[in-house]
Amino acid sequence: MQYEAGSYDVIVIGAGHAGSEAGLAAARVGAKTLMITINLDMVAFMPCNPSVGGPAKGIVVREIDALGGEMGKNIDKTYIQMRMLNTAKGPAVRALRAQADKFLYQQEMKRTIENEPNLTLIQGMVERLIVEDGVCTGVITQTGATYKAKTVVMTTGTFMRGEIILGELKYSSGPNNQQPSIRLSEHLEELGFDLVRFKTGTPPRVHSETIDYSKTEIQPGDEEPRAFSYETTKFITDQLPCWLTYTSTETHQIIDDNLHRSPMYSGMIKGTGPRYCPSIEDKVVRFNDKPRHQIFLEPEGRNTHEVYVQGLSTSLPEDVQRRILATIPGLENVQMMRAGYAIEYDAIVPTQLWPTLETKKVKNLYTAGQINGTSGYEEAAGQGLMAGINAGLNALDKEQLILSRSDAYIGVLIDDLVTKGTNEPYRLLTSRAEYRLLLRHDNADLRLTEIGHKIGMVKEERYRKFLAKKAAVEAEKVRLQSIIIKPNEQTQETIRQSGGTELKDGIRASDLLKRPEMNYSHIKLLAPYETELDKDVTEQVEIQIKYEGYIEKSLQQVDRLKKMENKKIPENIDYNAISGLANEARQKLNQVRPLSVAQASRISGVNPADVSILLVYLEQGKIARVSQ
Repeated sequence: MQYEAGSYDVIVIGAGHAGSEAGLAAARVGAKTLMITINLDMVAFMPCNPSVGGPAKGIVVREIDALGGEMGKNIDKTYIQMRMLNTAKGPAVRALRAQADKFLYQQEMKRTIENEPNLTLIQGMVERLIVEDGVCTGVITQTGATYKAKTVVMTTGTFMRGEIILGELKYSSGPNNQQPSIRLSEHLEELGFDLVRFKTGTPPRVHSETIDYSKTEIQPGDEEPRAFSYETTKFITDQLPCWLTYTSTETHQIIDDNLHRSPMYSGMIKGTGPRYCPSIEDKVVRFNDKPRHQIFLEPEGRNTHEVYVQGLSTSLPEDVQRRILATIPGLENVQMMRAGYAIEYDAIVPTQLWPTLETKKVKNLYTAGQINGTSGYEEAAGQGLMAGINAGLNALDKEQLILSRSDAYIGVLIDDLVTKGTNEPYRLLTSRAEYRLLLRHDNADLRLTEIGHKIGMVKEERYRKFLAKKAAVEAEKVRLQSIIIKPNEQTQETIRQSGGTELKDGIRASDLLKRPEMNYSHIKLLAPYETELDKDVTEQVEIQIKYEGYIEKSLQQVDRLKKMENKKIPENIDYNAISGLANEARQKLNQVRPLSVAQASRISGVNPADVSILLVYLEQGKIARVSQ
């Protein structure tokens, strides 16, 4: 029996990494928000790798923080190890990665959600959406509770018709043996959504005291204090190491001998898996010329003996997993505490979404996270943040927010999904961003804090600190451009020690800093500043001066792109009325419904000739529209 249980501005279904950010964001922009999750003990749970960050992903976490989201703050309070990756490379590919205490992480996020004003967290299973005349107006739970809302955000992760597969065993389940969501998936099909079947997996967990660490290589955290959040001031110093080992030829032989028992190769698994995070059996088959593969042993927390065997994701039978572990150096006598498994689940085809993450078929319904075909906690959190912001702004009758590809990796992620779709679990990579020199780890605040403040996510005190940092960077750049460094003995000695060529004439301090062998510490010796500047200010000064030419070229490309982005396409334009378009282009344009000419040009199957025809048609101004 149904009953009226409450009314809200925004309802968020799910409380994983997408749901946590969505609920907090909607509440922080001022919307009265309800979060409903199947299990209150699984808020922000990490069923797979207990880590946050890495290439591209770490930059997303910084962007979430710059906009006023929570993931960066939460991992800064709960990590057991922090490392900056790619330090020997340029700033465009540097990224933080933290090993999380998975239990503290979820407890801290749950505490944050429970303490957030305007946000209510409850346990329940949503089975149906309330849809009236094509508009979502609420949800109905398994117990018959009816909650009304102006907007709804679905962040169901891998729970929709989830099935766990372990060898010959297959059963209905969400991740980590949680209750799956069956009827909501069926309901989406009733509403006309196209669903796809994807698959992901996890490795075994082993007991730390049964590992022989003398046969592995230690992987310590960075000694220098680091943080994802711009607001973090306290750093965890007692870090725990991870450990590196490798598979062996014996490992590969056991896998080859048991491929007929692998659900991936027996046909039991139907869903498409993530290309960039393959199972160990897939790696052994695809890269059979490699004698070994890396295996990282990663603690799951400070108060547990469970260790995550990163690199050994598998759905092979449990007995085979035990035999495989015994062939890996350091794990010969290891105790397996949990077997690895694969999970299949339903996702929606993401080209059914607008760039705001609102669905095209049902108004005021948003989706975010793995339901949109992505993999990874960071991709989920980035989408959740944007869906929560937009659901909140929409409920409050305010203009929604779309980040462009030149604004953020989050913009690249969402544009890729809604414009190109994905035929496998999508993973964000630095190579997907054409403006990656602009979208760096170090400048996320300069790119996005202004936006976060404008929509109410970034509070005044933080905004004032941001403006002070921005002013300090500009002032120091001006100072270095005004100082002439003369070729005296101190200058020449400093340059010689850095491995550079001595000066013949005086040179601007800013021009000397552009030399590859020079850094800000050298310039500071030669052009001292009476006031000590914060490290994040000097880092920004050095990068902006050193890469000025490359940054300027990227900005020119962005300006050219913006001209195309500003050429808007009416939402209900009739592409069938445009003569000359190729049939494939017409089909894809009707499916994606791009909002600008730039977005249209990025659709697979729309070629430059089709874009030219579209431009001419728009400029003529006689635009046929599809009747609603």
